[in-house]
Amino acid sequence: MNIAPVAVAGPTNATPVASTGASTVLVLDDSPAQRNLVCALLRKWGHDAISTGDPFEALDHARNPDVSLILCDWMMPEMTGPEFCRRLREEDTGSYAYVLLLTSRKERNALAEGLEAGADDFLQKPVSPPELRARMNAGARIVAMQRELRSKNGILSDALDELQGLYGAIDRDLDEARRLQLALLQDRRRRFDGADVSLLLEASGHVGGDMVGYFPVDETIIGLFSLDVSGHGVASAMIAARIAGVLSEASPDQNISLVRGLDGSLVDLPPDVSVGRLNDLMLKEVQTDRYFTIAMAFVNLETGLVRMVQAGHPHPMVQRADGQVEMVGDGDMPVGLLPDILFRSFEVQLHPGDRLLLYSDGLTECPRPDGDMLEEEGLIEMMERNKAAGGTGFLETLRSDLVGFAGSDEFPDDISALLVEFSGR
Repeated sequence: MNIAPVAVAGPTNATPVASTGASTVLVLDDSPAQRNLVCALLRKWGHDAISTGDPFEALDHARNPDVSLILCDWMMPEMTGPEFCRRLREEDTGSYAYVLLLTSRKERNALAEGLEAGADDFLQKPVSPPELRARMNAGARIVAMQRELRSKNGILSDALDELQGLYGAIDRDLDEARRLQLALLQDRRRRFDGADVSLLLEASGHVGGDMVGYFPVDETIIGLFSLDVSGHGVASAMIAARIAGVLSEASPDQNISLVRGLDGSLVDLPPDVSVGRLNDLMLKEVQTDRYFTIAMAFVNLETGLVRMVQAGHPHPMVQRADGQVEMVGDGDMPVGLLPDILFRSFEVQLHPGDRLLLYSDGLTECPRPDGDMLEEEGLIEMMERNKAAGGTGFLETLRSDLVGFAGSDEFPDDISALLVEFSGR
């Protein structure tokens, strides 16, 4: 390592000069005289200097995180400068040292070799002290930026770990919410005297805004509902749970669609009146900017007469005993948008062997990979194709066909369905 002549105080009586860029510099050179000369310069400029002529000892020193710059000679008997750089970069020291390779070689391929080995900069011999100091200052700035970046990455990593912990807690809470939501779902298949009712409910996330259910009114009438709250997530799930709670068979006196007759027996309200009461509930008590759609029905298990309301919900499907499918209902306003809406009831007649399907738009609006949706026509085709299946098996077959249509078993929206298979008494 050749240093151009410069007036320098001796190493023993040199007075360090204060420098804002002071750092610990490792000097690797097999010439003791050159090492002493360079170290004297470094100390004069305010740096701490560590010198050695042994490349292996230099690798040990380089593991010290205080070492931020390394001045390395190219030609050494035990290990060349590029070989030293290569071994240094192979180690994970936890910090980065800027390597300035000193060489008298000028060939382009030699410089490329040094860069490829891990050197950061070069100085031609003989080295000019002002140029050496300028290159070191540039290296010190790069190392400072690198260490600041590493520090900020550490802070970011800690923050990400904390966020991960919070997300984990949220996931656990959502899993519990999912279990609670599924607990609201009644038996997935229930046999009444005259009809079987089967349910399907699957949220697109942890929890969803769909809900399906049934409740007996008396020995002859059963009530059914399929609802879909706007939006997704916890807020929608809470509203769905609230509505399902006021349509529950567990507390018939709290069921918004039932009243007590003069003899104390339960009597079902007309479907349009029941949905009107739900509309008042949303606007006066829930008071949210969300709304929901619902198909509500009361089935007479003796006669097969179904009285229904379709409030913004997809058209109910009636599949006759011969497999033909009819789409029924004229539609109505969703629930919770406007006050004093007059909902309309309609009737459908079921015969033994017929079945009624109530479902959310997660089925008909399920997209294929090309973006086309299933629509009502696609659902009718699936129903006709699977007319031999029954109960929960029929609903699971519909879901399986939906997976084949979408090309995925992860749906963009909640899916739910309620199937009534009428047999008569």
